[in-house]
Amino acid sequence: MQEDLFVGTAGTSVWFGRGRGETWTRPYSESGLYIEARVWALSIHPDMPGVVFAGTDHGVFRGDPQRQKWQHLPSPLDTLSIWSLVQAPDNPKVMLAGTQPAGIWRSEDAGETWTQLPAPFAAECIYVHRPRVTIITYDPRDPSRVYAGVEIDGVWRSVDGGRTFTKAPSRGLISEDIHGLAVVYGPGGRVLFATTNKGLCVSTDDGESWTTQVLDSPWQYTRTIVARGKGDGRIFLTNGDGPPGSTGRLLLSDDHGATWRDANLPGPLNSTPWCLAMNPADPSLIYCCSNLGQIFRSEDGGDHWVKLKRELGEVRCAAWQPRRNA
Repeated sequence: MQEDLFVGTAGTSVWFGRGRGETWTRPYSESGLYIEARVWALSIHPDMPGVVFAGTDHGVFRGDPQRQKWQHLPSPLDTLSIWSLVQAPDNPKVMLAGTQPAGIWRSEDAGETWTQLPAPFAAECIYVHRPRVTIITYDPRDPSRVYAGVEIDGVWRSVDGGRTFTKAPSRGLISEDIHGLAVVYGPGGRVLFATTNKGLCVSTDDGESWTTQVLDSPWQYTRTIVARGKGDGRIFLTNGDGPPGSTGRLLLSDDHGATWRDANLPGPLNSTPWCLAMNPADPSLIYCCSNLGQIFRSEDGGDHWVKLKRELGEVRCAAWQPRRNA
């Protein structure tokens, strides 16, 4: 199977990788997306093959990987930075976008039109001035349940498929600076993980209360957490010494997040590992990017990794999908 790999950057638009990330192209502005755009989020969906959506600092764009063309989808989001973008697992036309200043927007026509959802997010942040919605994720077994993380305003929940959101209690949450969220089903049922600037937090009661899971690591800063598509208990967690940081680790768990170990990315790392690209079409193929542009590939589900030759500046997001008509 051949795949299209996408890496979004803060200042050099979206790069397209092929040949398992061995060759790269970056189309110029005539492609429809400014060549120096800041791209914070990417979204793909198995029921919409050959399409990728990008959330940028000036709106939502729909991409055609085969032609390497982008179509701007004009909307009120054009004046906002789009930090998170996700499609509903049961309907690719339903999209949620998280922005800076913090807001959540909903589309039911694949990004053609958007409506802002009522949610009283915090207006100020001591670190980034204006809070931002860094992550929106669906429960993998129940698309009516959606979770959003805000930097800085804690965890927000929806029980109606992302039509309305309310803030979850922060009891026990070590920090309301939320970077990533994951819903994991294990032997004990559903567990919600939240990554923060001060550590990894775990909730077994749908975010009503939290405990901090101290990592066996020199640093507790965490960014991305995502489960491998096989549902076998393997989860990946990016961990480092800060943003962008100067080094870090990719951690993995084989027991649904109960314990963690080093995935042994080939070093030295130049910054905190930042994002991962996975696809259930092939759970063995995984990419991991550091914040300052290193790219690593595993073809055995995360047991072994190689560093790719190409480095891409400041990376913010990554995704891959099977190539259409390959």
